[in-house]
Amino acid sequence: MTDALYLAETRQRTFEAHVERALDDRVVLDRTCFYPTGGGQPSDTGVLRDPVTETTWRVTGVEKRDTIHHMVDGNPPTAGTSLVGELDWERRYAHMRYHTAQHLLSAVLLEAFDAETTGNQLYADHAHLDCAYPRFSATDLADIEARLNDLVAADLPVEWYVLDRGEAERRLDPERTRLHLLPDSITEIRIVEVVGPDGTAYDRTACAGTHVASTGAIGSVEVVGRETKGTGEERIEFVLS
Repeated sequence: MTDALYLAETRQRTFEAHVERALDDRVVLDRTCFYPTGGGQPSDTGVLRDPVTETTWRVTGVEKRDTIHHMVDGNPPTAGTSLVGELDWERRYAHMRYHTAQHLLSAVLLEAFDAETTGNQLYADHAHLDCAYPRFSATDLADIEARLNDLVAADLPVEWYVLDRGEAERRLDPERTRLHLLPDSITEIRIVEVVGPDGTAYDRTACAGTHVASTGAIGSVEVVGRETKGTGEERIEFVLS
């Protein structure tokens, strides 16, 4: 099983690894900083390099199947090869900013509108979030944007850690985490927490994504639109600068 280094340290850009398996167009490494597609966050891209031969492979996508699979261009490196991996950092950092902003937006919507997040998708230059709410007005959107930027300006710490599933179910808000949707086989839950000014959690939820270390790194948030996605469901679109 691949050691997912990105779960502990989201700011690591390079790493050393060995090829465990080589398949048709992909490789499995013993450890990786490449994030696989999931939770509304696209996968990382970058390169793998053999430091002995200086051969490089472009990592075009990453998926989590039985373990983490790295899709590469050309013939993949053979099992046992020692490699250096390097992320496309600008892309990854944009995902970290947008994913953290999505957490704030989910918390604001639940706090101010009792609107539960039902889905989200982020990219390197925009994002959207779906929630259970009849319809937001222009005033609502302006208020949401102002609240988000207040939280950014407060530069609140963002932390992540692992909890036993039973403890997580006791401590976390089920409306935010929906832990009951996770397979029973998952016994440890990675928690992402935004720490409020008084030291208590402003937001605390289960998440395996990557995030910035504080809300100030998100930058300015602009809510650019809304769309009705069905009965009682709204989509909010936003960009960062």
